[in-house]
Amino acid sequence: MSARFDVPEADAFTRPYWQAAAEGHLLLRRCAACGRAHHYPREFCPHCWSENVTWERASGRATLYTWSVVHRNDLPPFDKRVPYVAAVVDLDEGPRMMTEVVECEEGSLRIGMGLEVRFRGAGEGTQEITVPVFRPRGSMG
Repeated sequence: MSARFDVPEADAFTRPYWQAAAEGHLLLRRCAACGRAHHYPREFCPHCWSENVTWERASGRATLYTWSVVHRNDLPPFDKRVPYVAAVVDLDEGPRMMTEVVECEEGSLRIGMGLEVRFRGAGEGTQEITVPVFRPRGSMG
């Protein structure tokens, strides 16, 4: 089996995030001190540095901020996925998140388009890691 560059490592702190993803839910962290949500998960608020942050279930809705269609990537398993859409989305709760847009033709992508989260298994040898990806809101499937 070749090296994997796309599989995150779950640790004691991020395990709730990955467990929720496996159940089909996207989690964020929200600060009780300043009220702002953030993503990627951290043990402190990146806005005010408070450690009074908790997990919160996100709506799963987002808006496309920007994207790039990747036509060449030699690292496994990306080499078998090309072309794919690497994207940055604005979650409805506020944070910006790097992800992949799926189930959408490249020519249909538009800044500001509504997206919804879906979850994809990372594949063989990954201890069942499930990752969030996004597709156009209201897509069938």
